[in-house]
Amino acid sequence: MLEVALAMLAAEGAQGLTARKVASTAGTSTPAVYELFGDKGGLVREVFFRGFQLLGTRLGELGESGDPRADLLAAIGVSRPFADFQPGPDEVRAGGTVREFIVGRVRRCVDAGLLAGDPADIAHVLLAAAQGLSAQETAGWLGTSQASVDRRWALGIRAMLDGLTRPG
Repeated sequence: MLEVALAMLAAEGAQGLTARKVASTAGTSTPAVYELFGDKGGLVREVFFRGFQLLGTRLGELGESGDPRADLLAAIGVSRPFADFQPGPDEVRAGGTVREFIVGRVRRCVDAGLLAGDPADIAHVLLAAAQGLSAQETAGWLGTSQASVDRRWALGIRAMLDGLTRPG
């Protein structure tokens, strides 16, 4: 059921994720979803945790190149967050590894003179921008094609990075 929920989330976004659709697609009953996860919130929490596991694996595969800025762009590109899920304390802790990864990528850019400022502050601002872009993407406001959505993501993140090249 978890794999079905992940596939559904990827295909339809969080608004398309329902216990009934997960059960039907998995070939089981809605009560089985509730028995296994407690409620839809439990299912979403498990999807959230699994998402961070998958994201951590994907980030670990990125490696480092000689271009810290390109490495940061790549990390942000695979870190598109859940737009309409409000994590609790356990979920926030689970996301700490990803946050530390992004701060590390930002720190490399600061150390290389490509960005100016506190790496943790910059990482928080970049992730906030990514959350805003994610909300726009989920609402369908970034375009009707994957190419236009990707182009606008790149524009937004690159504009942020360009604005962070000088102190102040």
